[in-house]
Amino acid sequence: MKTYSIKEWQFSAYGFGNLMETSNRVDKMKKEGIREIVRKRYAEIAKDKSSCCDSSSSCCQSTCDTSADYSTSVGYNEEELKAVPEDANLGLGCGNPIALSSLKGGETVLDLGSGPGLDCFLAANKVGQRGKVIGVDMTPEMIDRARRNAVKGNYKNVEFRLGEIENLPVADCTADIVISNCVINLSPDKERVFQEAFRALKPCGRLLVSDIVLLRELPKSVKNDAQAYVACVAGAEKKDKYLEIIKNAGFQDVKVIKETQFPIGDVCGDIDSQGAQRTSKKGVQKEKNYVASIIVSAVKPKNL
Repeated sequence: MKTYSIKEWQFSAYGFGNLMETSNRVDKMKKEGIREIVRKRYAEIAKDKSSCCDSSSSCCQSTCDTSADYSTSVGYNEEELKAVPEDANLGLGCGNPIALSSLKGGETVLDLGSGPGLDCFLAANKVGQRGKVIGVDMTPEMIDRARRNAVKGNYKNVEFRLGEIENLPVADCTADIVISNCVINLSPDKERVFQEAFRALKPCGRLLVSDIVLLRELPKSVKNDAQAYVACVAGAEKKDKYLEIIKNAGFQDVKVIKETQFPIGDVCGDIDSQGAQRTSKKGVQKEKNYVASIIVSAVKPKNL
């Protein structure tokens, strides 16, 4: 086979294979690094008894006084919040997917990135004892907190499993509905997440996701900031790309049923890194046309 020498690299079939293998290995290492950053930060939040709205925490928004205040601002009502253990609400979401889920008694719900269990407990109240709710989270500290909350609230129909949303610890065709709240933006492999959600759903199963998306490209100073990543911004996809990923996973009838735009400063206002300081000086944090929270619905087709 003919080879070509470029800077002493032999681009034979063997050489190209090695190059691709190296590239894949580097990509995998990068993704694992991102997961570890996210895991560490949310472990700190889980162990801290204060809410995510405190200045010491990173979450999807930071302009609230308490977790309850923040949660009502994104769509939860006081009755819902009083119906679940107080420690289940850390102000980590960017919407209320349960309010739009049309859950029925006896259904099985799968929550991707379930955190301390807020949406799982709300879902459990709707599906009843004949139904089942499975929460998946990659942070052991969050799983521990959620399980303690389940005991406090005497939830017999809720189960929390440790695992990554890119490799869900559930069987094929398990759930009637998959939900997620401000978590998928944190994943470095969103394509895999939606493929796994598709696999876990029964035929005709529904997807209902609340998440952060970009309306245009972020400044590099924010995009490359690790703390901005755990604050749900730097890892977010452009809105059109996000919806395309869902469609490519096999979902049909993909719709944005709610959208709210807000300034970057509302999402990462507490970031004190140099990157955030630079964008603040430029006035970027005050602009509203960078970031939005959306609630997306989709359906797994009956016949595959």
